[in-house]
Amino acid sequence: MGNKTAKDSVIYMDNHATTPIDPRVLEEMLPTFTVTFGNAASRNHAYGWEAEDLVDQARDRIARLLNCTSKEIIFTSGATESNNLAIKGVAQMYREKGNHIITVVTEHKAVLDPCKRLESEGFEVTWLPVRRDGLIDMNQLADSITDKTILVSIMTANNEIGVIQPIEQIGRLCKEKDVLFHTDATQAVGKIPLNVEAMGIDLLSVSAHKLYGPKGAGALYVRRRKPRVRLTCQMDGGGHERGMRSGTLNVSGIVGLGKACDLAREEMQEESSHLSALRDRLQSRFTSSWMRSISMAAWSIACPAISTSASLMLKVNRCSWESMMWLCLQVRPAPRHPWNLLMSFVLSESGMNWRIRRSASGWDGSIQRKKLTMWPTR
Repeated sequence: MGNKTAKDSVIYMDNHATTPIDPRVLEEMLPTFTVTFGNAASRNHAYGWEAEDLVDQARDRIARLLNCTSKEIIFTSGATESNNLAIKGVAQMYREKGNHIITVVTEHKAVLDPCKRLESEGFEVTWLPVRRDGLIDMNQLADSITDKTILVSIMTANNEIGVIQPIEQIGRLCKEKDVLFHTDATQAVGKIPLNVEAMGIDLLSVSAHKLYGPKGAGALYVRRRKPRVRLTCQMDGGGHERGMRSGTLNVSGIVGLGKACDLAREEMQEESSHLSALRDRLQSRFTSSWMRSISMAAWSIACPAISTSASLMLKVNRCSWESMMWLCLQVRPAPRHPWNLLMSFVLSESGMNWRIRRSASGWDGSIQRKKLTMWPTR
């Protein structure tokens, strides 16, 4: 596996961690490195104007995908920064109104850790559990909201098990209770339809590299009307992005994010059908060959000691379902660690056992189809 030439015979199945850049995205980015390389904040010459135009075009593309206005898009370095800006920014701005935040135990660390930090600073955080299917209990959420609650932060699609929370119901509840609603939609943007207006979302985090864009680029949707959401900036130094996020804009990454969102909007339905077919076929092969399987919102395969977040590459010309099972059975705890591969805390909170995460790739689907046909059938 260490030999780079061996990549021709493997299938990458960890697209929840990152995706390759779509060649069409890369093509649109390339001129920004050598031709349209201006600083978007340089408003006194043509190079800066050109860069600013590219940034504005990307805002428009993202806004069309989310059904918001371009002025509601704030560019960041990725979803982790977006989550921190949303959660800490609301907490600090609205502290006089209240100090209570609600989130879920199965959130990504980019949400859990900012909430833990705020908790250490005197904020009250309610950590909602999930049911066995990975979903929250809406009644429990409603009961947790108090007159001191200022923010509810619940991810749209889980990065480990793929379960999709009832975002529209959550948004409606938050509106009724006059509480701001943030969602980390990193795993959902470009894969399922999202409408911030219809869903009642006030803040939404995006990351480019989860939808065939570049690493190091992201965005935060911040509602401007009904209500107008205000944030305390977390980075000072220039007042960029309407004063919410200082720093020279990553024009190349922003262009890539915009193009990736445009492609997702145009191809979402077709791509969803294609990936669903690949998922169903792979699930069928697994469940027909393995003794244990569990179907959830996103299917997962029971395995004794391979965690959900394990990145497993399979050699097409040497793999069989029997050898796959053998591999799972052979993984044991490392001498210096409780578990060599960390147990999935998401599935643990859901009351499940060990699982393997699998996510198919989209833009090179023809290659994936060809490779999958080479897998042995039983």
